[in-house]
Amino acid sequence: MAAKVFEGLGKLGLALAVAGGVVNSALYNVDAGHRAVIFDRFRGVQDTVVGEGTHFLIPWVQKPIIFDCRSRPRNIPVITGSKDLQNVNITLRILFRPVTAQLPRIFTSIGEDYDERVLPSITTEILKSVVARFDAGELITQRELVSRQVSEDLTERAATFGLILDDVSLTHLTFGKEFTEAVEMKQVAQQEAERARFIVEKAEQQKKAAVISAEGDSKAAELIANSLATAGDGLIELRKLEAAEDIAYQLSRSRNITYLPSGQSVLLQLPQ
Repeated sequence: MAAKVFEGLGKLGLALAVAGGVVNSALYNVDAGHRAVIFDRFRGVQDTVVGEGTHFLIPWVQKPIIFDCRSRPRNIPVITGSKDLQNVNITLRILFRPVTAQLPRIFTSIGEDYDERVLPSITTEILKSVVARFDAGELITQRELVSRQVSEDLTERAATFGLILDDVSLTHLTFGKEFTEAVEMKQVAQQEAERARFIVEKAEQQKKAAVISAEGDSKAAELIANSLATAGDGLIELRKLEAAEDIAYQLSRSRNITYLPSGQSVLLQLPQ
């Protein structure tokens, strides 16, 4: 009797395990920020896009393909040429995500690795096209315009593949060694030219100041000569008296000067 009970329990446990396995294989989870596309062995890829949560499927017949629909970054380096035939190294940073409603078409026509198949090719194509419109100098001075043009063209091109570009930015822009050295030499020459121009302007200003000072001295001498011719030497004598008075005052304040009466020998009363 006990053997039959244990045998029945064993069969029940086996049945529960099989049922649990079937139920578990019929369930799948879609995490937050993800979407699922169902592949049916008899009907192919379904047009319905499954949202987040736990869902049922037919085991063996159906298979879920999970896509990450959150924005993801990707850096793409490109070597291209400018309008004036200068080599340009550009790195483009892209934030991309798929259009949720177009996931079945993306999976059918491109595959799960759509970013590897699409982004490098269209990015290289757009960058080469846009950079070829600008000279090397314009790529530096008009970088914002270049970035905006690349963003607009690349966004439009990616939309044909069912991709949304949330952000496109130029993170790296360098030129060949020869062009970089030429730019540096040009900057040094411009600085030397500015310095020489400053020296010339300084000399011109000093020359003008000297001329103005000489003209002022000449005019002052002319005025003094005219005054002396008109009023005589009275002004000169007055200035002499004022100078003598000032000298006498300064000498009187000095401790190292002694005044002796004229014609008298009073120095320590020495014998004659």
